[in-house]
Amino acid sequence: MKSKITTKILIGLVLGIIAGLLVGKTHLTFINTWIKPFGTLFIRMIQMSIVPLVLSTLVVGASSMGDVRKLGRIGVKTILFFLITSAIAIFVGLFLANVMKPGVGLALFDVEAAAAASPPHILQIITDMIPTNSIGALAAGNMLQIIAFALFLGVGITLVGEKAKPFHNFFESWSEVMFQIVSIVIGYAPIGVFALMMPVAAEHGPNVLGPLAKVIVAVYIGCILHMAIVYSGLLSIFARMSPVKFFRGILPAAVVAFTTCSSNATLPITLKNTQDMGVPKDISSFVVSLGATVHMDGTALYQGVCALFIAQAYNIPLTFTQQLMIVLTAVLASIGTAGVPGAGAVMLTLVLTQLKLPLEGVGLIWGIDRILDMARTTVNIVGDSAVAITIAATEGELKHNPEKIET
Repeated sequence: MKSKITTKILIGLVLGIIAGLLVGKTHLTFINTWIKPFGTLFIRMIQMSIVPLVLSTLVVGASSMGDVRKLGRIGVKTILFFLITSAIAIFVGLFLANVMKPGVGLALFDVEAAAAASPPHILQIITDMIPTNSIGALAAGNMLQIIAFALFLGVGITLVGEKAKPFHNFFESWSEVMFQIVSIVIGYAPIGVFALMMPVAAEHGPNVLGPLAKVIVAVYIGCILHMAIVYSGLLSIFARMSPVKFFRGILPAAVVAFTTCSSNATLPITLKNTQDMGVPKDISSFVVSLGATVHMDGTALYQGVCALFIAQAYNIPLTFTQQLMIVLTAVLASIGTAGVPGAGAVMLTLVLTQLKLPLEGVGLIWGIDRILDMARTTVNIVGDSAVAITIAATEGELKHNPEKIET
């Protein structure tokens, strides 16, 4: 089903570009009046869904971690490694986007009209993450505050235990309803992407094609670098494991992830490959299963590249502090990405909203999202396995079983 919808989205992107190039600026008024509103409708449906989706999925994700009082060393280490590797992934994405500048020259909007507000001090950003009025944060769509509130709710549910089970079930049901709503929105995406791309192509001509290719190249280079440097470094330092053996061992799961674009669908194979590389079942089950929900390095890297690409495309310069805000938002938002078709592009709207960047820029990404999804999902599951091996090694429980590694 997912491959069909992504194919339709890609067709919508291509047809929108072709139609826009054929019509050109001659009928731009007609396009903006009768075609573009269908794209605006798509953006508004995403905006309608994003706050309840983020709140419900983050509460469920945080409250599903188990009894935080019993997580002990393994839980603390796992979360720490997850956060660090995700943050590094975003920095890699931002670095490549700053170097390659995929959106520079596209000039989709006037800088004076769209420039983001001057960013506050970094300590002020951290302070402002905690809402003084949680309901107000939800109503205002303040994503960082919503994420913080949701995480507190999830931890609170976990600490209360059995008495909070109905509350957990409520948010779980809510998240399932939101998944279905998002599925409806995704079903409309081909039309929305067509309607967003046609006026862009009509106004700017073939200049819109090159930057999309640069985004794909930037994401793939970033994913390769992150796996080759960060994961290999973790394994070499903490587990004394050869990166060659690791990548050979995780290859079956990586291939499935690349073709299915689903961390959840790949989970059984990821668990088997990780255990074959010597990780005990209890550690692999905890780390890899939790990682499928909260550890999204590939998605985080993708959000860094795409957010900066959209800012460049709309001539909106981002300061270092604003780019640091991308790191904070994307790391926290990655907890809620699992299990949602097209999750990366949906969650990208969190970053854009927080930075006050035009959500119309998402239309540029949707058409190539399948290609990007293949790379980022592969990084996601490879990262889960690498952290599981690292945790097992630090606990002194890693068993070297090279004969079990599949080739």
